[in-house]
Amino acid sequence: MIELADEVRDARAVVALETTLVAHGFPRGEGTEVGLAAERAVREAGAIPATIGVLDGKIRVGLSADELGLFDQTARKAGPRDLAACAVQDAVGATTVGGTLAVCRVAGIRFMGTGGLGGVHRGFPHPPDVSADLGELARAQTLVVSAGIKSLLDVAATMELLETLGVPVLGFRTDELPLFYSARGGPPVPARVETAAEAAAVAGSHWELDGGGLLLAQSPPTSLDDVEPLIEKALAQAEREGVRGQAVTPFVLAFLHERSGGRTLAANRELVVANARLAAEVAVAAS
Repeated sequence: MIELADEVRDARAVVALETTLVAHGFPRGEGTEVGLAAERAVREAGAIPATIGVLDGKIRVGLSADELGLFDQTARKAGPRDLAACAVQDAVGATTVGGTLAVCRVAGIRFMGTGGLGGVHRGFPHPPDVSADLGELARAQTLVVSAGIKSLLDVAATMELLETLGVPVLGFRTDELPLFYSARGGPPVPARVETAAEAAAVAGSHWELDGGGLLLAQSPPTSLDDVEPLIEKALAQAEREGVRGQAVTPFVLAFLHERSGGRTLAANRELVVANARLAAEVAVAAS
């Protein structure tokens, strides 16, 4: 069911990339360009990109540019629970962070770049919504580079749950967790690293102890410190319109992109590419 591209199978340093970000994280037509830019950043850093999605009845690890273009807003969001159904039903499945990590766990891929990690939704337990990203991160021996936790979530509660799950959170040249769009304002990180090599060494030691995944949090290249009021408005609008579950994140992102005059869209592009590049640097250091 899982099919690895030849260059992924033969590579020493591999970085996994998700496809939900391509399909649902950006306006129609822009996600593919962001995905390709992330792949270029991985290659420039000396690693091989393994963009993961469900296509033609298989879970594909490594996609061509043309195949990546098939992951648009019509694609199913494929978390860990959805991978098998997407493959059997021959659906185009755009993998979430959790879905990508589930594949990494089976394929033995140790590094991943993404935008932000999912977590505990605001207002928990009403709704009782916790992202599958967290469970898979705890299980997969994969280091995920992100701009912290998605700021539309309950970041403090998510950090507490990561501690419960035994997931190390490392700040890359920062002492506080970035809030996706903003470099400041998050809770303190348990440990700080200064270089890709140091992050790789911590990950290697964690895995020697039979640990699972790690989160390496990097501040976004452009920090937007005035987005929180817009996030609150977006979540309130989603509530009024009855938006639930997996539909919340793309709804909020679209709201932010429109109401910020495109500033959040530009920041999102930058941080996705920067995180892919750092993930590649860690992968190369580990290899």
